[in-house]
Amino acid sequence: MESINIGLICIAAAHAVGFAGLGAGIGMGSGLEGACNGVARNPEAKGDITTTMILGMALCESIAIYGLVIGFILLFANPFKAALGL
Repeated sequence: MESINIGLICIAAAHAVGFAGLGAGIGMGSGLEGACNGVARNPEAKGDITTTMILGMALCESIAIYGLVIGFILLFANPFKAALGL
C-alpha cells in the first residue's frame, strides 16, 4: 500500500511539472507569434514590442517554475505524508 501512495505522489508531481510546462510553452509560443506579427506589420515599434514580449515571456516562465516548485513539494516536503502514514 505504501508503494502505491508513493507512486501516485510521483505521478502527481510529474503531471504538475508537465502541465505547467505545456501551458507555459503554448503561452510563450502564441506571445512570440503575436510579437512577430506586430513587428512585421509595424517595424518602427520593434523596441516596444520586444520589451513587452520579454516581460510577457518572463511571466509565462514563472508559471512553469511554479509547477516545478509544486512538484518538488509533492516529492520532498509533502504535507500529506503524515496522513498517508509514509
